[in-house]
Amino acid sequence: MRIFRSMTELPKEWPVTVAAIGNFDGVHRGHQAIIGRVLDRARAVDGRAVAVTFDPHPATLLHPERAPKLITPMAQRLQLLERTGLDATLVIPFTREFSLLSAETFAEDVLRGALHAAEVHEGDTFRFGHAAAAGIGDLKALGEKLGFGVVSHGALRVRGVAVSSSEVRRRIAAGQLGMARAMLGRPFSIVSQAVPGRGVGRKLAAPTINLAGYSELLPPNGVYVTQVRLGDEVEAPLLPAVTNAGVRPTFAEAGFAVESHLLDGPPPVELTESTTVELCFLMRLRDEQRFPSPDALMAQIRRDVERARQYFRRAAAGAGPR
Repeated sequence: MRIFRSMTELPKEWPVTVAAIGNFDGVHRGHQAIIGRVLDRARAVDGRAVAVTFDPHPATLLHPERAPKLITPMAQRLQLLERTGLDATLVIPFTREFSLLSAETFAEDVLRGALHAAEVHEGDTFRFGHAAAAGIGDLKALGEKLGFGVVSHGALRVRGVAVSSSEVRRRIAAGQLGMARAMLGRPFSIVSQAVPGRGVGRKLAAPTINLAGYSELLPPNGVYVTQVRLGDEVEAPLLPAVTNAGVRPTFAEAGFAVESHLLDGPPPVELTESTTVELCFLMRLRDEQRFPSPDALMAQIRRDVERARQYFRRAAAGAGPR
């Protein structure tokens, strides 16, 4: 997949494109369904399948006080978009100037002028233009005027619930990882780097991989069954683990951290501060709590590890929790 960071980078030799526009935070199953249709139509018209997204998230600029924590920061989002089979993604820098573009100017300059769009696919709730004043009906009218088709899609429903980025965020923030997984089509995961820890886990015979500070979306503080992938290779194995995300209240002044204990022994690769760590959250085990002593904490860690092993045994037998 080619990535373009401005409209001026787009190749002029592309005759036509079929496009979808949005933040695509999470690249959830609703996004995947629309992108699948974009791919089909692009092949049918001998065009290129393109996603158009924005960096930063528009709310970060327009409403910073209520900007959402992201399910997938841009680097992770682009990796997920690439896996869909798209030919290209255009990442438009979302500036104050860009936010002032009218819907008509956006359609003329971006969709028709820069992308040579033959067809645009959007969800029914799509909003665009200055102050998000225009909707899908306006886009269809502009398409008729400018010469591109517009196809609107109703929300995909999973277990009776409409899939959206905001709904996925709500489920993750509530620790409802099974429902989030059903909506995403994969486990919720974060990508960070390994950092040195305080050595407490090693002293307790439960050494951990510690993640660098992470400012985007996390599930609530607690203990989780997880999988860990080390390094940048997609083919690297997912290692079973138990992860604590929280302030480690048993230890004074420990501070917030995300720490993962691998169930099958030490990491298979040497960890440095540049080692990429992908952490997949599978199931919430319990709330974080303060223990009266390190020994009491270690006893609970052993129970957490056994529950995690049971989870993976059930999953291997095809009977994992939903």
